[in-house]
Amino acid sequence: MKTKKIPMRLCIGCGEMKPKKDLIRVLKDAEGTIQLDFTGKKSGRGAYLCKNMECFAAAQKGHRLERSFGCRVSEEIYEEMKHALQTELAGTADHLS
Repeated sequence: MKTKKIPMRLCIGCGEMKPKKDLIRVLKDAEGTIQLDFTGKKSGRGAYLCKNMECFAAAQKGHRLERSFGCRVSEEIYEEMKHALQTELAGTADHLS
């Protein structure tokens, strides 16, 4: 029986290749809205981050989202994404306990 290929993606925070399921997708849709896509299925341009705040901070500090999407990302968008990521991580930690 053939083994199923695991899709790998590059984290823009730490630069490591990891399985797609272990990462969170950052999405830029057709209207230019940038948001976190926890399902990974919405349409638009995507970049990936590890599920931790260190990679998010590294991506923000290095302006890696701007480089990936080719546009400016405002501080308000970073704050919204930070809050959404913290909420998701808290929910995941509660779920695992």
